[in-house]
Amino acid sequence: MAQKILDVRNLRISFRTNSGTVKAVRDISFSVNKGETLAIVGESGSGKSVTAKAILGILAKNSIIEGGEIIYDGMDLLKLSEEEFNQFRGNRLSMIYQDPLSSLDPIMRIGKQMTEATLINGKTAHKHGKKNFDGKVKQLSGAMKAAGIPGGEVDRIIGVLTKLVPIGSKLRVDYRNARDYAESAVFSCEQVAVAAKKQDSALLEEEVKYLKERVDGSKNPYLLPDTATVEQLKNGLPETVSQLEQLLQEAVSREEPDYYAIAHAQLNGGVPAFDPDDVKGWNQKLRASANEDYSGELVKAVSQAMRHSAEGYLPKKQAVLALLERYLPLFRAETLDTAACKKAVDEMSKAVAASIDPLPTIKDSAAHTFGSTMAYSLKRYTKGIPGNARELKRVEKETAKYEKDIQRKADVPKVIPAVLVDLELTQNTMLLAMEELQNDYQEQIRAFPQHDFDQDAHNMVAWLEEQGDAMVTKVTKQQAYDKAIRIMEDVGIAEPRKRFEQYPFEFSGGMRQRIVIAIAMAANLDVLICDEPTTALDVTIQAQILELINDLKRKRNLTVIFITHDLGVVANIADKVAVMYAGKLVEYGTVEDVFYEPAHPYTWALLSSMPDLDTSERLESIPGTPPNMIYPPKGDAFAARNKYALAIDFEEQPPQFDLSETHWAATWLLHPKAPKVEVPHIVTERIARMKKLEEEARQNDRT
Repeated sequence: MAQKILDVRNLRISFRTNSGTVKAVRDISFSVNKGETLAIVGESGSGKSVTAKAILGILAKNSIIEGGEIIYDGMDLLKLSEEEFNQFRGNRLSMIYQDPLSSLDPIMRIGKQMTEATLINGKTAHKHGKKNFDGKVKQLSGAMKAAGIPGGEVDRIIGVLTKLVPIGSKLRVDYRNARDYAESAVFSCEQVAVAAKKQDSALLEEEVKYLKERVDGSKNPYLLPDTATVEQLKNGLPETVSQLEQLLQEAVSREEPDYYAIAHAQLNGGVPAFDPDDVKGWNQKLRASANEDYSGELVKAVSQAMRHSAEGYLPKKQAVLALLERYLPLFRAETLDTAACKKAVDEMSKAVAASIDPLPTIKDSAAHTFGSTMAYSLKRYTKGIPGNARELKRVEKETAKYEKDIQRKADVPKVIPAVLVDLELTQNTMLLAMEELQNDYQEQIRAFPQHDFDQDAHNMVAWLEEQGDAMVTKVTKQQAYDKAIRIMEDVGIAEPRKRFEQYPFEFSGGMRQRIVIAIAMAANLDVLICDEPTTALDVTIQAQILELINDLKRKRNLTVIFITHDLGVVANIADKVAVMYAGKLVEYGTVEDVFYEPAHPYTWALLSSMPDLDTSERLESIPGTPPNMIYPPKGDAFAARNKYALAIDFEEQPPQFDLSETHWAATWLLHPKAPKVEVPHIVTERIARMKKLEEEARQNDRT
């Protein structure tokens, strides 16, 4: 099952201006899974970038979060303080902007900007890794004893765990650092070969020196066990470069050793001789021994502890359900009794906090964000009642003064429109939080007998190992420099050592964008947001940047949110597509759904206006302009520009009509009683061409 990493729920964002309140994002919801790319597509001003900035917590000061949640790692990002956000922004969540120069310090060398991020992130990861590991081990120890496992046995298991993880993590970190150097050394072999071909002795000497440094960094007994041969080839450079390159390529493509099985063997009598020709068989022998003696025992104990802990929290979840059942009618009233609601929120929030099982590493978002959502929304609702009255009174008073003054003189300041709290929306936010938690807890209680706690235990052990990696990782300035050079090579920057010392103004637009991507990649990213990263680049460079982002996503299992106005850009990069217009999502589906079965007239219009080299057909422009979002249209915002609009489009916003489990569109044309409207000919022609090209590509791949 795919792991949901980011969940945007009912997000509404406005901006105060002198002319009125601009409704920028109007009740949008979407989620993104780990390793997935979501493309958000729409014209300028549709709300794409505002949504992205809300995720990063960098909205302008005149913004108003009218409602909604952005859930990441069991937290609502909209309710974090700036200090709390700094733990994630630039480290686990990062963004690439349309203008790369605006992201770079013009008076700081590129190398300094890259290594600074690596050093800061390394210190942060080390600090949090140790804290997380120690805290979870303490929780596990108590939970195992509470589950009935004898104290002596628990102390033994936990004792071995706390010894084994640092050793195994150190082995893994050292191996992967060496492999990174080896991969860079392969690149250096190519550069040595190029220098030799040019017969440039100075360049050749420099490249050989650098290759030798990388080979030295690659030395690891499980990566390059034959040190004598490695030294011989290194000392024979440049004549031995092709042999060295082959040796390194074989090493980096070899199966990784099982670090924790090695650690277990080290703690129990020694590691058998490494067999680089049969790493798989060697790993199996080590795992068999570790499983009999420790790994199986650990997973069994963790599973037992997690089952017992979860079972102990079931009555507390039942108590929460009883409270939700009691208080839901109070929050469904036409006008809320804020004093009674305050007491209810306090009581429910305490009960929910007490019902959260602290053991699982994957946090229950509905429960973790319940208290903050309810408290924030009720406070907003309570202040909104007198606040709305004061705003309306102010506007009425200033309007009367304006009308009086305008008769006497022409230059009179306009009346700033009222900024009102949407009480109904705020009330619905609280109801949704209660109903979502109710459904979530009911499902957890129902599914408890069939829940796979063994899988939870494996996830727990893997999580502890990840914390161990962070705990033993210490980034030096030399390592930061080496990593920066390797990343610059990864993103296609030629002569990285020379570029390292240069300033941003010495780079072209495409190179600057590569540098911004490289800086983002220096962090331990979960989510990368790309806001129109190719708009300012020529077509050739666009393709290179898109392919680069795709490669990095595959290598690092990144989650990517790609924002663009050009539907054609996302065809080969996205897994899912969200089409956005006037602050609302109008169509959502997989990339195949949206490209091959588009259902909303706005999506048709975007496809019709997309440049296509395979046809001489004239492009269709979208008539008219986007609406003034200070006064959003009553019905479908696209109706005034839509030649297929129905009368109801001007009166009522269309709901979401499901076309499949993965695809929906918000258009009245999908209503059963709507007249039949054919997809425009230019769109069907393009779909047919796209399908043909895709089939040809598949056939070429087979051959």
